[in-house]
Amino acid sequence: MSIRARSLVAAVALSTLALSACGSRVHDTGSTGGGATGAATTNAANTASDTGVTPTDIKVGVMTGQDGFLGGDVFSSPLYGAQAYFDALNDQGGINGRKVTVDPCDDKSSPDGNVACVHKMIDDDKVFAMTATTSFQYSGAQYVNSKGVPDVGGQPVSGNAYNQYPNLYSIYGGFGYPRDGKAPGYNGTLVNATQDYRWFKEKLGAKTAAVVFFGIAQSQQYAEQISAGLKAEGIRVVPEQINLGLPNWDAAVLDMKKNNVDLVYDALTADANVSLCKSIQAQGMPLKAKVTTTQSWTDDAGSVYASTPTCLNNLYAVSQDQNYNNVADPGVKAYRDAIAKYHPERAGKMNMWMFEGYLAAMWLSDAMKSCGSDLTRKCVTNYMNTTTYNANGLMIPRDFKPVIPAPRTEKGCLNVVRWTSKAPTGAAGWTSQTADMTTNCFTVPTFPLKAT
Repeated sequence: MSIRARSLVAAVALSTLALSACGSRVHDTGSTGGGATGAATTNAANTASDTGVTPTDIKVGVMTGQDGFLGGDVFSSPLYGAQAYFDALNDQGGINGRKVTVDPCDDKSSPDGNVACVHKMIDDDKVFAMTATTSFQYSGAQYVNSKGVPDVGGQPVSGNAYNQYPNLYSIYGGFGYPRDGKAPGYNGTLVNATQDYRWFKEKLGAKTAAVVFFGIAQSQQYAEQISAGLKAEGIRVVPEQINLGLPNWDAAVLDMKKNNVDLVYDALTADANVSLCKSIQAQGMPLKAKVTTTQSWTDDAGSVYASTPTCLNNLYAVSQDQNYNNVADPGVKAYRDAIAKYHPERAGKMNMWMFEGYLAAMWLSDAMKSCGSDLTRKCVTNYMNTTTYNANGLMIPRDFKPVIPAPRTEKGCLNVVRWTSKAPTGAAGWTSQTADMTTNCFTVPTFPLKAT
């Protein structure tokens, strides 16, 4: 199987414009590797088999924007998830007896900082591979690819590097694209599917959706992508453009109310979302769903939207990964236990990006385990290019096998969560709305988007 994802369209001050993965295309062949933190066997035959590898150690780079203008918690969460996974893995023997050493780098969410981090990790620190990359602008992507460094499980925050370069592996899979280093996607065209919108149409009966966006290019582009998917599903779209300097939320909400909008999407900042929801509350607008983004799938949603119960009680998110609140799943429990043990300061700040950082580290680790004592970059990339992966059930299966030509329809699967007053953890939080995300699937049309 493979995942086709929308890239995260982000702009200065638009830190919440994350587009979730857009579903999975199902194949019938291939393994679905993955494991939580299973112990590895020590092998005395280990050698310094590649750059960043010694008989006892593997150096892995994790690049995130920890101190940039977007704030420390926006892009840094995947680092803590990855570190927690590697810490637990090392306590159980590492990978074939080798300890994984994390080499973090803060690119400060800037293009120059990103390039500097890439050169530091590759040229100076000699990392073997990278994982959980979460960069606002991945300006160093071409250099990473040119050096043959596998970048496994990265977040496609902005741009199309993960849709273009063969050594870069998005956390959401390969999308079926050739990824030959030339134009992104299919010769500069990306393809999306509509299962995210189909779910809300079929399960909630949504008929009319508002897409709220700022009058600037990046926000408009994201809004256009959402609108295209909604229209492909026959859902009526009411666009609401907001003046960034002088926002008139009440006017937009009154227009939505007049048009009987029951589903709200946005291309706004986190603060703007709160303002929008305050207006929805004040105007008494009925709502079936306020759909938020993957990086807003956080445990602080309850406090963020506390003053706007209409939004809070109808707050949804979608992904292609397990809900990090589903503690009955042993893999989720292992994740939460690892965070509590190795990064207790983050235990009260659970969010989906931290969980995806953990999954990225797991994916890279399973690729490295497959190599035994002869750990090489070539072996890891071969694993990534040929293996269908599900992280022991924590992911909807995905791969990096090209599908040419672009499909006109896809079988798309997704996980859907909703904020509820009592989650499986016993407190308010995100609750899964699907019994099994791998069977919550729809055969849906695809639609083209120009790579930007």
